[in-house]
Amino acid sequence: MPSINRRALMTGFGSAAAAAVWQRRVSTQATAAAAQAPPTRPPLLLTDFQPRSMLRVAETHVEKARFPVVDAHTHLTSSRREGGMRFLATPDELLEVMDRRGVRTMINLTGGRGEGLAETIKRFDRAHRGRFATFTEPTWARASEPGYPSWQAEELSRAKEAGARGVKVVKTLGLYLRDGGPSGRLVAIDDPRFDPMWDACGRLGLPVAIHISDPEAFFLPTDRFNERFEELANHPDWAFNTPGSPGHLELVAACDRVFQRHPGTTFLALHVGHNAENLALVGERLERSPNMCVEIGARIGELGRQPRTARRFFEKYQDRILFGTDAVPGGTDTPQQIFGEELYRIYYRFLETEDEYFDYAPAPVPPQGRWRIYGLGLPDAILRKVYHENADRLLRLSD
Repeated sequence: MPSINRRALMTGFGSAAAAAVWQRRVSTQATAAAAQAPPTRPPLLLTDFQPRSMLRVAETHVEKARFPVVDAHTHLTSSRREGGMRFLATPDELLEVMDRRGVRTMINLTGGRGEGLAETIKRFDRAHRGRFATFTEPTWARASEPGYPSWQAEELSRAKEAGARGVKVVKTLGLYLRDGGPSGRLVAIDDPRFDPMWDACGRLGLPVAIHISDPEAFFLPTDRFNERFEELANHPDWAFNTPGSPGHLELVAACDRVFQRHPGTTFLALHVGHNAENLALVGERLERSPNMCVEIGARIGELGRQPRTARRFFEKYQDRILFGTDAVPGGTDTPQQIFGEELYRIYYRFLETEDEYFDYAPAPVPPQGRWRIYGLGLPDAILRKVYHENADRLLRLSD
């Protein structure tokens, strides 16, 4: 029988017992720690992120504009594909808000053509004189037909006789219109076939409200570097970075060639000349084309995040900037354009006050980009021009 070392035996028993005690202690501590640890949270989706600012700064509530307002960029009607017009609100519904917010006149840019235009003018302009003014639209569907240039020029003359105050050109020209159908050649903005139309606008005294491009970010990949990722994710059809699509600056250059080729025609370049994020470029274009003006619809989100640059822009070009909102009655998916009380409050606050870091649209999540804006605090002399004097002169609203 082998001998047993008592010391070794006792040492082994002691080590085993100590290990067992240590293991029980660690297990107990881990169980307690697990019980006290906060529950694991699921990842926070960007779409659910709605931070509340902790800033304590002045908030000025501007219920009514300091001077009468001409909203030079609204969409009160739209043309139906099957013919006729879609009326997005009644005049009485609009006038109720207009009177409370100090809007003297709304310019409806999408008034249609032909019988639709006549009906729009009858319902709005003639029924409520001085409160509404309507623009007509070219017939792009006939642009590839022989004789289109002269026919379109004559059609504008008939629209003028019907009471149209101007012509609206949408992004169809430059981004969508093709000769011979969807697979045909993209028609350029400065295509010579439209020269008779531009000349007719000048001869008839019809200013052209033109929208031929979108923010520069819409022409870039919709990726983690794009500051308007959420907006483009919500509206993927707004992205123009597909192969074969013209670039933003290419579209702007073509537009400028039209302006310079037709100096007798007045052009209202919408959305701050399609380049609110690059006011230096817009200024250069205004210098080159004296017949170009701009309006601010749906772009205070861009202007308000560069308040010092924007104020200098307003000071320098105060005679060529019009007030506009791009308002659409009854809209839901573009908060920066939904006609209503709050939309005008925000615009007035931006122009009249020096408030800091406030929302540019009535929405829980900034719809165009995750930033806030700062007021310009414009003086009365500039406010009068932007609010109504420039529009009165450009659109001859007193005629």
